[in-house]
Amino acid sequence: MNAVDVRDLTRTYRSGAEAVRGISFTVRTGAVFGLLGTNGAGKTSTMDVVAGLASPTAGTVRVLGHDPVRERRAVRPRTGVVLQSGGLPGELTVAEAVRMWAGTMRRPRPAAEAIEAVDLTERLDVPIKSLSGGERRRLDLAVALLGRPELLLLDEPTTGLDAESRRRIWTLIRTLVDDGTAVLLTTHHLEEAEELSDSLAILHRGRIVAEGTLDEVVAGHRAEIRWGTAAGRPPAGILDAGEAVEIDGRHVVVRTAALQRTLARVLRWAEDAAVTLPELRATPASLESAFLAVARAGDPAHTLEEVSR
Repeated sequence: MNAVDVRDLTRTYRSGAEAVRGISFTVRTGAVFGLLGTNGAGKTSTMDVVAGLASPTAGTVRVLGHDPVRERRAVRPRTGVVLQSGGLPGELTVAEAVRMWAGTMRRPRPAAEAIEAVDLTERLDVPIKSLSGGERRRLDLAVALLGRPELLLLDEPTTGLDAESRRRIWTLIRTLVDDGTAVLLTTHHLEEAEELSDSLAILHRGRIVAEGTLDEVVAGHRAEIRWGTAAGRPPAGILDAGEAVEIDGRHVVVRTAALQRTLARVLRWAEDAAVTLPELRATPASLESAFLAVARAGDPAHTLEEVSR
């Protein structure tokens, strides 16, 4: 049985805005499914439905075999949720908040274990309102882990964390997955999606436009070679027919399906013509290039940071 089955999910708001437009995906037991998307793509709307916080307008959602809204009592004790913003009372200390939440559960993980897992042991007596943003995210995750969840719903879980803390959380997530926990993850950190996701989908304007393993999603996209515009474009005949060449700000950019061959031709041209290629960089096809292709199709003016939130 899959941990999550979403079929033809549509979610429309009272204003008439259609946030999610007939998407389908599954989250396997013991695997991470990454849900990425451009700005306003429907990631959080989808997460709200899976978490049982909102009902679908159309389609079906099953979480651990149950309807997450109608059968919430069967789903909630087996699910850990980290939303974009936590709701723990600011006056409570870290220790008080975790003990309070553990008291609502039948078989909680030891509070000290959950706190240690997110590296907050030294902050036990600190009020939540005095924690940094990153520390609050780690506390949210500690609370989500208390119930020993079979499914963990993570909506941008490492926002505000430094690089070291982020990687510690990645290690923790992988440990949970190795023990059989399923994870549905939304993130605007593409490196995080690459590091954690066993499979993923890219949402754009409420629809899934790419889905599969990382290799499958990246396969249809081109590698990139770029250098400073002072060197100019390569003359006709250097590149294969169909290879795209464009000016991107201060750089000439070549997009190619055959990186090694195209790079060799560019370098041979530069050597023969005694042309220096300033800021030369060759980048294989990646999740970033796939994501940017989606964003570029929607609005060429958007930057990666803007469209991936």
